[in-house]
Amino acid sequence: MAKASTAAPAEKKTRAPRKTAKAPLTTRENLSALIGTARKILRKDKGLNGDADRLPLLTWVMFLKFLDDLEIVHEEEAELDGKRYEPIIEAPYRWRDWAAREDGISGDELLAFIGQEQTRRADGSAGPGLFAYLRSLGSRGAKGSQREVIANVFKGVQNRMVSGYLLRDILNKINGIHFSASEEIHTLSHLYESMLREMRDAAGDSGEFYTPRPVVRFMVQAMDPQLGETVLDPACGTGGFLVEAFHHMAGQVKNPDQRRTLQRSSLFGQEAKPLPYMLAQMNLLLHGLEAPQIAYGNTLERRINEIGHSERVDVILTNPPFGGEEEAGIKNNFPPNMQTAETALLFLQYIMRKLRVAGAPVAGGKAAARGGRAAVVVPNGTLFGDGICAVIKQEMLKEFRLHTIVKLPQGVFAPYTDIPANLLFFERGGPTDTIWYYELPLPEGRKKYSKTAPLQFEEFTAAQAWWTAREEGPQAWKVDFAAKRAAAVEAATPHWQRAEAARAAAMAQAKTVRELEQDIAAQADSARKAKLQDRQRAAKAEQQVQEQAAKAAQAEGDALYWPIYNLDLKNPHAKSELEHADPKDLIASMREHEAEVMRLLGEIEALVNEVQV
Repeated sequence: MAKASTAAPAEKKTRAPRKTAKAPLTTRENLSALIGTARKILRKDKGLNGDADRLPLLTWVMFLKFLDDLEIVHEEEAELDGKRYEPIIEAPYRWRDWAAREDGISGDELLAFIGQEQTRRADGSAGPGLFAYLRSLGSRGAKGSQREVIANVFKGVQNRMVSGYLLRDILNKINGIHFSASEEIHTLSHLYESMLREMRDAAGDSGEFYTPRPVVRFMVQAMDPQLGETVLDPACGTGGFLVEAFHHMAGQVKNPDQRRTLQRSSLFGQEAKPLPYMLAQMNLLLHGLEAPQIAYGNTLERRINEIGHSERVDVILTNPPFGGEEEAGIKNNFPPNMQTAETALLFLQYIMRKLRVAGAPVAGGKAAARGGRAAVVVPNGTLFGDGICAVIKQEMLKEFRLHTIVKLPQGVFAPYTDIPANLLFFERGGPTDTIWYYELPLPEGRKKYSKTAPLQFEEFTAAQAWWTAREEGPQAWKVDFAAKRAAAVEAATPHWQRAEAARAAAMAQAKTVRELEQDIAAQADSARKAKLQDRQRAAKAEQQVQEQAAKAAQAEGDALYWPIYNLDLKNPHAKSELEHADPKDLIASMREHEAEVMRLLGEIEALVNEVQV
């Protein structure tokens, strides 16, 4: 007993300093722990299948808490100003009405309140369920209003949790986040981005191609959007480009009017899928954009010839979907000679149409000082593609100045695709004279990037320095496209002239055939009719000869001209040494070329069917 009694005080003396010396948790640690606990709770629910289900649920819960915190701030401001505040979400659907109390509705009652069309609400009254009410807000608000945004967000939202008790635990955890505190918002925005990356990784090969943050930052900094300019991402996904552009432009704000400009009339996006639309809204809200202007729906549903000056923008930053295909109705929104099912090529045309024209009127009655500019991620197939793809590139190089192509290394978008990607930088006001190429090198000793060893922003440092002081070197070279075009046209023209002459001769023979047809019909004498028929057969034969000659001459000219639109040019400064390529890389390259061949065969088959009809 004596030993025990003397040992106990000694233990207390050693423990006490540790207790008093323990530093309080930082805001980041508190929030990280809170979110971590919430995610552990979500893992217990049998209705959720991985992070691809868990993050959306956490997002819509945080979204509703965020909105209520925002509304409380606005209510207090209105009260101080002596004004009446009209809430966006009314009682009893506000967070404070049904979610804020730790001992609030739970279990099946909570699940019914959230998911059913008609239910018993938290205040005991009967009425629409939470999601049914939120989806109905679109009919009560003006286009682009916060009510319409909320309605669009919850169009595609489903509560997949099967335990209302676990959901109550989640609500209690999220209730501990204070969205009115700027420090917590800033911290949560970074935590949310890390969760987005985890969700992307969980999606695996079937996931969307999320643009790595280093690529986004480089593109935004290269475009350098200025306050007062309009920025668009027509395929905004979870909003990465718009978030980066917002922070880039926020540093230029000097007064309240400029802040209002940034918040209300600078950043725009569109997203077709409900889940990324909701994630983008939350992402932008957390980063400080108070009312994100993200349109909901398929960007390509608009006929591009209807896009006028008032709808055009100064800057487009985007990574359109790779490899997707659109339905026939969407293809009809594009010019007949540039219709394709390839989503990336349709987006490229849309982007070209949406860029502002220099000298055209803009908001406020002024004329645009310069043409719009764009930075776009495209797969390698867009660079080397021919057929309709080449026609689209011809239009771009004629009407726009494609000044830079940055070739990204293999694996930048791993593990979602191994297809090599490129960054196109162009602006309205062509034709293109010189194209600069920059080949981003892999770090020493690396063959490709991967999910576990991704691209880092620091690896763009040399490219950023080169961007403002361009010189040819090991990674950079330029192509005199104007000279290539002039040489190709000069070489092809004699063949095209022969083709034109042969077509004219064929048309003349076709006219003769028609005239002889009339003469044969009017001729009663059988001998003379036979002679006319012989002449008609000879004229038809000559017509076919001239048509074939026209096709052959046209093909010879085209073979000299169209290859200039293969923009997938190799680095002339690269070391010419034999390398043993990774078999996986070879397979990926072969599949990419096979996909391009199949696409072209599909277009040829469609043309043949049209001709036969």
